[in-house]
Amino acid sequence: MTASKLLSTDVVAPRDRAPQWCEWISRHFCGLQSDLYGDTHFDGHLASSQAGDVILTRLEANRHRVVRTASMVRTSDGPYLKIVAPWQGSAVVHQAGREACARDGAWVIYDTTGTYEIGNPERVDHLIVMVPKDDVAERGQRFDGVMARRLGASGISRVALETMRNTYLELPNMSEAAAVGAGELIKQLVRLSLMELTGQETSLTQREALRDRIRAHVQQNLRDPQLSADSIAKALNCSRRHLYNAFAGEGETIAAFIQRLRLQACIRDLQQQGPHARPITDIAMSWGFGNPSHFSRVFRDHTGKSPSEFRGA
Repeated sequence: MTASKLLSTDVVAPRDRAPQWCEWISRHFCGLQSDLYGDTHFDGHLASSQAGDVILTRLEANRHRVVRTASMVRTSDGPYLKIVAPWQGSAVVHQAGREACARDGAWVIYDTTGTYEIGNPERVDHLIVMVPKDDVAERGQRFDGVMARRLGASGISRVALETMRNTYLELPNMSEAAAVGAGELIKQLVRLSLMELTGQETSLTQREALRDRIRAHVQQNLRDPQLSADSIAKALNCSRRHLYNAFAGEGETIAAFIQRLRLQACIRDLQQQGPHARPITDIAMSWGFGNPSHFSRVFRDHTGKSPSEFRGA
């Protein structure tokens, strides 16, 4: 078994922890851009091992977000399918216009050969697994349509989840040959999980298709202050009940989803510095917040700071 790699901000001065963590994440995961939601205090720990050519990393850290841009994709080494499987906290994966949220008991898979964003809006303890893409999508198989999908609730994907977790925990006790075999098993179980998902024609996948349409509509109309469940239902020609069913189990309502995306957009704009930085009220209004007081209140609830404090920090 490959020896574990351990990285911890405990050995870094508090003022240097955030930039050091961002550098570690970029280097360890072959190019990622990190955002700590504007927080100034941070601590995190990485422990990584390999089972053959499968890389398993345990990540414990304060809330943060990572982004893989098109330029990072072009300069990366090998293609991987990447899995995030939380023990604690949550992970929200965005890729190819889809979004999937995982908590304990589930996993989400995404493709490092495409752009993506992952939000970890609370302190997390994640298992992150990287499997060579060519070993999973063999013989011309294509799994593009099931990236950024939640798996692990039952069936073979549940077996895959438990196998990934147990492999990581038992790697220190395995011989090199056993570790390689465990890595091959993980790849096989991931392949079977994706094949099962692509072959399903159930009400679950229909709800996921509607969920994708809802998210795409929200992203296209995020600046519209009249955006709501009613307006979405009318635009997509479906009932409010179908909208709510599509978001069942996601951990947030459609209204909360809209508000979260608007806040993320405002955060990005508030991070812009220099002479072209826009006034806070203009930013809020441009992203559909019609009331400055309401915007300040929900922004503080989300970040722990007022908009002006966030911009100053």
